[in-house]
Amino acid sequence: MSSNPVDFAAAAPVSGDLSVRWIHGTRGRGAAEPRVQAHAYDEHTYVLRQSKAVNYEAPFLFLLFGNERALLLDTGASTTDTGVRETVDGLIASWLASHPRDRYELVVAHTHGHNDHVAGDAHFAGRPATTVVSRELAAVQEFFGFTSWPDQTVTLDLGGRMLEVMGSPGHHRAAITVYDPWSGFLLTGDTVLPGRLYAFDYPAFLTTLDRLVEFAADPSRSVTHVLGCHIEMTTTPRRAYPLGCRYQPDEPPLQMTPEQLVAIRDAARSLDGKQGRHVFDDFEIFNEPGMKDQLGLIARGLTARLRPGR
Repeated sequence: MSSNPVDFAAAAPVSGDLSVRWIHGTRGRGAAEPRVQAHAYDEHTYVLRQSKAVNYEAPFLFLLFGNERALLLDTGASTTDTGVRETVDGLIASWLASHPRDRYELVVAHTHGHNDHVAGDAHFAGRPATTVVSRELAAVQEFFGFTSWPDQTVTLDLGGRMLEVMGSPGHHRAAITVYDPWSGFLLTGDTVLPGRLYAFDYPAFLTTLDRLVEFAADPSRSVTHVLGCHIEMTTTPRRAYPLGCRYQPDEPPLQMTPEQLVAIRDAARSLDGKQGRHVFDDFEIFNEPGMKDQLGLIARGLTARLRPGR
């Protein structure tokens, strides 16, 4: 343990920086993007994005430093590209150079268990002082200490940086949402983001959204930003990039507001019983999508790729 621990409670939430232009694909022109872009919200909080050259999903990942351990949420969409491991190791080494410790741990967990969020797990297997939490629901419950899933809120202590963790099924049965009082981030995985919200279990999805809205509205908390793991909308209202798109120059910010969280919840409530795809200004909701919805997404993606100049 360091003799100069960071006080993660006194100044929370810290005023950080999200004025960033994310890598979004190169359309085959100019210099190649880095495999992973790392942006410092503050010196203890990093938002990472995997390049569309690695995988069209271009997922976002989150690295949070505490006094005793760091948390990496998600490992990206590639089983072969080592860019996430290399980037995380470099960021940890840099942080430890400024905040020396005799021992420092890394916890690798996931917003949920879909392949584009866990594909890089193997790159962290065998890393010293590292715990990789399995994607399976039982493993998630055991590691975080859930005894009443998903209604319970539990804590994860990174060493003075106390995170609140909630079960958030609906998109994925083992999905979690993480609230970080230090940054004010509400990390929502694929449950809430500026893009396609796939609700495979709609009753659970609605319950999760109600829980998140209630959580964010609690005056004892200060939610500064709602951060999901993808950007799929354009800045034009009601227009999303097609599935599989590898060039997205007209993206909105990743961060959403608590007010947008409420809007998503209200929109989802209005669709109860209405299966299929529903388009809104800042997001799309897929209410228990069926084969027709999936084929429609694929067709739109293929059509976009065949257009001249794509």
